Amino acid sequence: MRFGTSQVCRLRPAGGDQGLQTPARPWSICASGGSCGCEGCELSMTSVSPQDWQQYNQRLESWSPRAILKWAWESFGPDIAATSSFQSQSVPLLHMIAEVTPEMPVLFLDTGFHFPETLAFRDRLVKEWGLKVQVIKPDLGRDGFQRQYGELYRTDPDMCCYINKVEPLRKARQGLRGWISGIRRDQTEQRRNTPVLAVLPSGQVKICPMVNWTRRDVWQYISRHDLSTHPLMKEGYLSIGCAPCTRPVGEGEDERSGRWAGQNKTECGLHISLDLETSESTHEQAEIPDKKR
Repeated sequence: MRFGTSQVCRLRPAGGDQGLQTPARPWSICASGGSCGCEGCELSMTSVSPQDWQQYNQRLESWSPRAILKWAWESFGPDIAATSSFQSQSVPLLHMIAEVTPEMPVLFLDTGFHFPETLAFRDRLVKEWGLKVQVIKPDLGRDGFQRQYGELYRTDPDMCCYINKVEPLRKARQGLRGWISGIRRDQTEQRRNTPVLAVLPSGQVKICPMVNWTRRDVWQYISRHDLSTHPLMKEGYLSIGCAPCTRPVGEGEDERSGRWAGQNKTECGLHISLDLETSESTHEQAEIPDKKR
């Protein structure tokens, strides 16, 4: 994998964030001292080793989510998009996107099984903040899916998520060079070692600006900026996905314990299957049931 040579840093975010660079294309990252006064500039990335990635991630760890968003848009825009489920914990990143990178597309997966409150909350934030939301839907749609598979979410939730989430997003991401995700390390065991920056086997760069934030950080941001939260929050829904697979969280439970309750499942697959893809045909060989079980 080869990259272009960086330019001198011209982007110095306000608010005390560390300096960033305006990279030449293909993208590059500023990661060594320079005359501009930022924490890094003029590093040539011609052959990236695992040690290089460790260095870049160590530096990004100290950047604020806003700074990372700015850098990501300067590096990959317009061929980059964020994904969001529009639940309460999504609000800080969406708010930052609206303020820092307002032209960045936000992909929303409409599986056909969302709570009506989720769709209403999405539409409210789009109207208030001017978010550039692109709605992604599965090929079958809710009615077609139920005719063909019935209640697949009960018998095979992994396959249900694959058909309604993983595959539609895989198609929507084709042609993008960057992908912004709001996942955090403290959410699940599978996410505990997630880096800020990762190059997927497909060549796409996945960027997680809030990966080192905690649940407390999220709620402090929401409180500080007086932001709205998902209307089902007050009923105990701390993490919200599709209605059939989401329940309120009990006192003392993990925030994602209401997802796929009773199933041996904690992830929908977007941050596992898509991270492992190597080509457009990777998932075409997946064994998808052709009838109701």
